[in-house]
Amino acid sequence: MADGKTDRAASASLRGIGVAILGRLEPSDEPVLTPGALEFLARLERRFRAERARLLALRRERQAFFDAGGRPGFLPETRAIREGDWRVASIPADLQDRRVEITGPVDRKMVINALNSGANVFMADFEDANAPTWRNLLEGQANLVDAVRRSIRFVAPDTGKEYRLAERTATLVVRPRGWHLPERHLLVDGEPMSASLFDFGLAFFHNARALLERGSGPYFYLPKMESHLEARLWNEVFLAAEAALGIPRGTIRATVLIETLPAAFEMEEILHELAEHSSGLNCGRWDYIFSFIKKNRSRPDCVLPDRGSVTMDRAFLRAYSLLLIQTCHRRGAHAMGGMAAQIPIKADAERNRIALEKVRADKRREAGDGHDGTWVAHPGLVETARAEFDAVLRGSNQIDRLREDVEVGAADLLAVPEGRITEAGLRQNLDVGVRYLEAWLRGIGCVPLYDLMEDAATAEISRTQVWQWVRHGARLEDGRLLDESLVRRTLEEQMERMRAELGASRFEAGRFGPARELFERLILSGTLEDFLTLPAYELLLRFEEGGKENP
Repeated sequence: MADGKTDRAASASLRGIGVAILGRLEPSDEPVLTPGALEFLARLERRFRAERARLLALRRERQAFFDAGGRPGFLPETRAIREGDWRVASIPADLQDRRVEITGPVDRKMVINALNSGANVFMADFEDANAPTWRNLLEGQANLVDAVRRSIRFVAPDTGKEYRLAERTATLVVRPRGWHLPERHLLVDGEPMSASLFDFGLAFFHNARALLERGSGPYFYLPKMESHLEARLWNEVFLAAEAALGIPRGTIRATVLIETLPAAFEMEEILHELAEHSSGLNCGRWDYIFSFIKKNRSRPDCVLPDRGSVTMDRAFLRAYSLLLIQTCHRRGAHAMGGMAAQIPIKADAERNRIALEKVRADKRREAGDGHDGTWVAHPGLVETARAEFDAVLRGSNQIDRLREDVEVGAADLLAVPEGRITEAGLRQNLDVGVRYLEAWLRGIGCVPLYDLMEDAATAEISRTQVWQWVRHGARLEDGRLLDESLVRRTLEEQMERMRAELGASRFEAGRFGPARELFERLILSGTLEDFLTLPAYELLLRFEEGGKENP
């Protein structure tokens, strides 16, 4: 705050509503953390805290069932929903055409560039593409406020180039963090509040009315849900938020990322729970691979080959993609394709050609299968993706393509692709895992590595694959046992390569030591940590407390 007197007055005001802010505040934060916004957050947290905790406990119970040999399946108690005749609410005008969606973090320049990218939708990501430092969170919310009101601008400090919004921009959709994550910078009644409710609450409170006045609405992407009961909780949150602000019921629209294995068996039920607020489902492919490993962590028959060979045209990924299209179109909802993680490669024409061809093939498959749109991670890929959907779509979407020919059963959703486990695959997982985590600990949530845009979801694949290989005694294609000794030795070699590539001074100035220590501990632990970002968040907080945020 500006001075001690202001700080004391603000603290007394916060105590009156049971809120405590532990993060350092700047004067620029006051328009975001207003008394009204904080009171709104506190009301949401108090009302839904117990149910969120209950549902997270159900996740642990279900994982114990899987660890004991149980398999996911379609729920017998919700069969009537799957067989019923119902549809989700009608789609708002500015969400009818979603053929290309761009995703990215919420820093100021990225928000402007993404909205100006030519994509139909920009998903502003507080989750996998964002390291949740207090600065990143508050500045991200401020950037959304300015973007919605079209006052956002950015001047590059190195070049003086000014960035402003174009006349025509993408439709804004916000992704809050998942139910499992806490927000430890803000306490409600002495306990950290839900990160999901923090991100959603601030974005909704500050922008819902302004969006409606501009002919749009408060639109969200919902990540990492594991059951329709978690979707029901979100629907109740939406109803409470709409009532609190006096906004008509059903104004909020949400697209759910199907990125966990249990959720793939409950797509119908998830759409049904959110029916009045639903705008579709998305193939969250990278987190889905991570979840497939995690949920099947006790099963040696579910060991996956190298990450690069686990592609969307094979086995469980192919089945879940087709089932998602069929499910969504049957219910009048958008079926969104997955992320193209490739990025343009300006310095190498041949590598760039290969990368773009991979994107074209992926988007051609999605459009041909019946998806209504897709994701890209870079503005340079928008037109490449759009061309593939333009070639297929005859209108804004292809929801009327019901795909009644698709037949996907439980066995299809659990089918493991064949492939090799190679030394190169091991090295890639170790290298990407440490490099990404090092950047995350510096407050950077998405990182270009080896011609791909890596985020928390892809880092999770790297982590859990190595853990799975060691846990089940996998062997490399040359016959070597993939044990702790091999992993430690290979990791040490990769660290030396990083040091040589970056130079000793740059290497030491980064956070490679803590990143390597945490990553190594996680991949060689006797038990699989649910999420990389949970222990990493505690480490991130310690760096913040030491005054070394974003060095």
